[in-house]
Amino acid sequence: MSDPLAEIVTLLQPQAPFSKLVRSSGAWRVRRTNVDQVYYCLILTGQACLEVNGKPPLTLKQGDFALIPEAYSFAMSSVTPKPDDDLETVPAQQDDGTYRLGDPNGPVDTQQLIGFCVFGAPDASLLVSLLPDVIVIRGQSRIRTLAKLVGDEARANRPARDILLERLLEALLIETLRSVPETTASPGLLKGLSDERLNIALRCMHAKPDQNWSVAELAKQAGLSRSAFFVRFNKTVGIAPMDYLLQWRMTLAKQMLRQTKCGVAEVASKVGYGSASAFSVAFSRHTGFPPAQYGRQTDLVAPNEPAGPI
Repeated sequence: MSDPLAEIVTLLQPQAPFSKLVRSSGAWRVRRTNVDQVYYCLILTGQACLEVNGKPPLTLKQGDFALIPEAYSFAMSSVTPKPDDDLETVPAQQDDGTYRLGDPNGPVDTQQLIGFCVFGAPDASLLVSLLPDVIVIRGQSRIRTLAKLVGDEARANRPARDILLERLLEALLIETLRSVPETTASPGLLKGLSDERLNIALRCMHAKPDQNWSVAELAKQAGLSRSAFFVRFNKTVGIAPMDYLLQWRMTLAKQMLRQTKCGVAEVASKVGYGSASAFSVAFSRHTGFPPAQYGRQTDLVAPNEPAGPI
């Protein structure tokens, strides 16, 4: 049976162009605005305060890992001493490639590994609905190990660096996503996968996108009545079942058109359309471009293309 979470993360083609080790002492605060990458932070020693988009501050302690998807603004600061409200600190690069915050001559209070991820696929918005504004995982040794490996590899210049980084990031993202407590997950694929009934239906759609699925058939697979399945899916995943299926089919179609030599008719068959013309109409309505044009120009991004839950 298909694994939807692994498929989504793999399709995103994660990359880590930047990672740094930051040491701090005394009072400090760093602000970031208009950030369009996925930010991550691992507290190696000490503690720090994280504020995301005006939400209540979170205290991160040693061993805590934070992941922020496409935040428009966030700030990190010292916990003790607390910085003045108007303080903004510029990280100072050291001779050894690390960065320093706060008092450059004071004893180091906090060490953190921070970095940004970007996605090679133009469907980066697929991940947003899987995640809350911020994910904090506390005390998970596997995530700490993966984050350190990502940071080490990102700062090195070893052979096959990019390939290894992509695989490490895939593992880090998957491990982080499946470590999110069910009670804190926002509506989306992540929460749907934690529902034992909806999990079956989601896996069916991902495993066989070419099948002529209906709400009734998916409900049968999930062991629910049609009406109960529809309401439960909509509430948990945040979108109707057939809309989710459409989003997934279009995601696969875009990937095939960009990266394979499949013709439009073949792609149409693989994603569940009986004819190339029916697929072309659906694809054009969804992306704003005919499939043949999309396949020739892989950098096309439609301004009004919907960002679904997958």
